[in-house]
Amino acid sequence: MRVSLLAERSISATPEAVFALALDPERFPALFEGYGPIPGLHRITPLAPPAVGSMRSLENEDGSRLMERITAFDPPRRHAYTLSGFRGPLAWLAREGHADWTFAAESIERSASTPTATRVLWRYDFELTNVLAWPFAWPLLHGFMQVAMRQCLERMAEALEAAWRRERD
Repeated sequence: MRVSLLAERSISATPEAVFALALDPERFPALFEGYGPIPGLHRITPLAPPAVGSMRSLENEDGSRLMERITAFDPPRRHAYTLSGFRGPLAWLAREGHADWTFAAESIERSASTPTATRVLWRYDFELTNVLAWPFAWPLLHGFMQVAMRQCLERMAEALEAAWRRERD
């Protein structure tokens, strides 16, 4: 059994810029601040260059550590990974999380003939430990993790759009 989450947003930046920020181990941690019992990211340590099968170590603000294994890598269109190593209470509810980011160019101005933004879809499927976990996992993940994902996309947009405005001025 799984709990599925989705966060999406249009960001006024190229797919290349948005993809690069989503995979940047230096800049991305500050953008994922967590929410409620979902801790923010403190540090991401790549264990190899990004590629299918590569691993990254994540350290959360609460001191917990997780591992990401890249399962899809298609710059600048898609990035997916499996997140594992949860600790309680999430470890009692979910075995691992399967994240999938897609980045699609879009025109936000009707008269624009070239893309002026990127549509980001960030999906997460959490594999539950058993069917009895669902009544606890669903409200925790939808009430906190999905909010953290949406806030992260908002911070990404703020960072990239501020840079885009400075370039245009």
